[in-house]
Amino acid sequence: MTQQAIVTEAAAATIEEKAPHRSEQRVSKNRRSFRMFLCIVPFLVLVFLFSYFPLYGWIYSLYDYRPALGLAGSDFVGLQWFQLLVGSPTQVAQVGQVVLNTLAISFLGIATSILPLAFAIFLNEIRAPWFRNSVQTLTTLPNFISWVLVYMIAFSLFSSSGLVNGILSDAGLITTPVKFLDTDQNVWLTMTLWSIWKGLGWGAIIYLAAIAGIDQSLYESAEIDGAGRFQKMWFITVPQLMPTYLVLLLLSIANLLNNGMEQYFVFQNAFNKDYIQVLDLYVYNIGMTGNNLSMATAIGMLKSLISVILLFTVNGIAKRVRGESIV
Repeated sequence: MTQQAIVTEAAAATIEEKAPHRSEQRVSKNRRSFRMFLCIVPFLVLVFLFSYFPLYGWIYSLYDYRPALGLAGSDFVGLQWFQLLVGSPTQVAQVGQVVLNTLAISFLGIATSILPLAFAIFLNEIRAPWFRNSVQTLTTLPNFISWVLVYMIAFSLFSSSGLVNGILSDAGLITTPVKFLDTDQNVWLTMTLWSIWKGLGWGAIIYLAAIAGIDQSLYESAEIDGAGRFQKMWFITVPQLMPTYLVLLLLSIANLLNNGMEQYFVFQNAFNKDYIQVLDLYVYNIGMTGNNLSMATAIGMLKSLISVILLFTVNGIAKRVRGESIV
C-alpha cells in the first residue's frame, strides 16, 4: 500500500468519525431552535389576536352597519362609503382638513425629533451623577402620566380661571383672561409643545443607551489631540448617534398618519375642534359620536393601507441609503 493510499484511508476514517458528531450537533441545534420558537409562540399568538384578528372588522365597511340589527341584519352596500369619501364635497373638505391637521402635527413632531438627541447629549455631559440622575428622572416621569392628568394640569394652569391668568391679572398685565385652551389659535404648535414636554425624557433614553455603547478610546484619542468638550460632542458623539437617529426618523415618517387620539381627545373643545381633529380622533368621532361605524371603518382602512405603503417606501429608502432595511 502506497503512502498516498494510507493518507486517503486515514482521511476517510476521520470523516466517518466526524459525521455522527456533526449529525448530533445538527439535531441538538434544531432542538434548541425549536425550544426558542416555543418561547415566542405566546407572543405570536398575542400579535395575531390584537393585530391581525381585528382586521376581520374591515368587513363592516361594506355594510350599512346597525348595532341593533347586527351584521347579518344590516344592508350590504359594497363600496358606498368609499365612494362617499370622494364623492361628497362636504366630506372631501372635512377629510382634507383632518389630513392637513394630521400631517402638520406629524411634521412638527418630526422637526422636533432632534430635541431628545440633543437633550441626551447634554445630559450625558453632566458630571455630577446625582444631578444627572435627578434630571433624567424628572424628565422621564411625565411619560407615565396619562393625557387625562396632563389636561388637568393644563386646565389648572392655563384655563380662564387658572394660575397663569390669576398671576397676570393680579400683576395688572391683563384685564380679561387670556384664552390659552379654548381657542383655535396655534393649536398645532400647542399640541406639539405638550408632546415634547411629555416625551422628551423618555425619547432620550435610547440615545443615552447608544452613548453608553460608544468606544471610549475615541474620546481618549480626541483628548490627547487637544479636543475640548464641545469638539468631542460634535465630532464623536453626534456622528455615533446618527445611525440611531436616522432609524427612528424613518420610523416616524412611516407612522406619519398615526398620531394617536388620547391627547387630542382630551384637549378638543368646540373652539379648536377644526384644527385639533387628527385622523385617529376623526375616526373615533365618526364611529362613536356620529354613530357611523361603517364610515369610520372605511377611513381607518384607508389610513392603515397608506401607513403600510409609507412603511415599505421608507424601508426601501433605508435600504438604498444605509445599505440595510429597517424591517
